Amino acid sequence: MTSQIAGLDYSTWDHIYVSDDEDVTCPFVDTPSLYRMRHRSRLEKMADFQLRGEELETNLEKCKRKLEEAQGRLTELERESKDEEEDREREAELKTVQAEVRKLKKDAKKFEEMIQEYQREKKKLPWNVDTISKDGFSKSVLNIKPETKEETQEEKVEKHKVFVEKYAKEIKHFGMLNRWDDSQKYLSDNPHLVCEETANALVVICIDLEIDEKHALMEQVAHQAIVMQFILDLASAVKADPRGCFRQFFSKIKTADKPYLDAFHHELELLKERVRSCARARMENAMKELEEEEREKRLGPGGLDPVEVYSSLPKDIQRSFDEKNIEMLQEAMSRLDPEEGKYHLKRCIDSGLWVPDSGEADDEEEDDEEHGDVEDEED
Repeated sequence: MTSQIAGLDYSTWDHIYVSDDEDVTCPFVDTPSLYRMRHRSRLEKMADFQLRGEELETNLEKCKRKLEEAQGRLTELERESKDEEEDREREAELKTVQAEVRKLKKDAKKFEEMIQEYQREKKKLPWNVDTISKDGFSKSVLNIKPETKEETQEEKVEKHKVFVEKYAKEIKHFGMLNRWDDSQKYLSDNPHLVCEETANALVVICIDLEIDEKHALMEQVAHQAIVMQFILDLASAVKADPRGCFRQFFSKIKTADKPYLDAFHHELELLKERVRSCARARMENAMKELEEEEREKRLGPGGLDPVEVYSSLPKDIQRSFDEKNIEMLQEAMSRLDPEEGKYHLKRCIDSGLWVPDSGEADDEEEDDEEHGDVEDEED
């Protein structure tokens, strides 16, 4: 133990300048002001010393750059071969450049010696409160919860629409996978799919498949939708990003106990039933819309549906319309109460079952034909 302590060198701490260790000054002198003045003076000396070192480095760089240029010029002059008159001029310039190169080399060596002397002086400087330590890094952290703006329903719908349009192919591919390892690898290659938009898009695909009566494919995609929903639930439980939780889910589901698997399959069956209900509701709405469109097309001039009006007519009037017998219709109307007959006749006209002018037009056409035949006979 003693030998280890004896081997330590504490000479580094022999020259530490700490203003708090100075002697007490005169009571008539403001000690804090004196310390501040000395500290400012020390900082100025340190700045001047650092500036001297920077100037030496700058001068050395300039000297080396000029030396490189002069050496390059000297190499060019030594390679040139001219006639006698130009050769004398070249020799004179060559001597000048050689002298310049020698001078620059001396200057560079001198600057290097001055820099070495500067480094030695720097090491001998006493430490003080400004040089005894330096910040390794500086970081300020404010524990303030960032304000999160809640998305409106319109923004959520638009976000879902953009996401599904961009990754429709990848979402469908994931929905068709039926092995745990394949699903995990595909999500590893496409981590952006681990989100709520994918789960919602898979449910929509399930409903479309059920409407198309592709029940087996619907059950397969529903399985993948539950997989995605379980991943999202796991991320919500541990308060983590879902993209970092899907591997944990697959590791858990591969070795899951019976209660966990039962819960998974229970949610899967509930989703299938909801998909079937939604598909039935959508088909019923589609049928209603189709029937409404057909009814709109059937409406007569008065806005009544001829099918509804026909079903409300007395049997004998219905029979006259079935046989297209006007005399039978007139007899059936005459047997009714005048008000009731007027009521049914108006409904027939408003629904288009009866066109009042059609009979008159037919009579006029028959008269015209008879008149034309008479004229032909006269001719």
